[in-house]
Amino acid sequence: MEYIFETRMMVRDYECDIEGIVNNANYLHYIEHTRHLFLKECGLSFAEMHQKGIDAVVARMNLQYKVPLRCDDEFLSRLNLRKEGLRYIFQQDIYRAVDNKLCFRSTVELVCIVNGRLGNSAEYDAAFAPFIHP
Repeated sequence: MEYIFETRMMVRDYECDIEGIVNNANYLHYIEHTRHLFLKECGLSFAEMHQKGIDAVVARMNLQYKVPLRCDDEFLSRLNLRKEGLRYIFQQDIYRAVDNKLCFRSTVELVCIVNGRLGNSAEYDAAFAPFIHP
């Protein structure tokens, strides 16, 4: 699969549980951070959008844990994006850097709340336009 965005991160020791593997909840932090970096690359700030009354919120997630990450592992967090109706659908996958092994696969659906109501955001649509193909 080809991806439209990628960032490299490293597992920190406090993200691991007693089994020595990354605690499942931390993968959600990794993919959220990746989406925020992608948004910045698109020229938008999550915080500034909130100040304008536009909030992109998670509506649904589908998560698959494949191969565990461990302390000090470097990994690549990659994403793709499509739009269906009001939903922005992010395909986000995490690969261990040393061997490109798929560790985590997710589909994250976001919707925009514009001034308190579910709706389209012209700002998000414009920023994501180069990456969303009909």
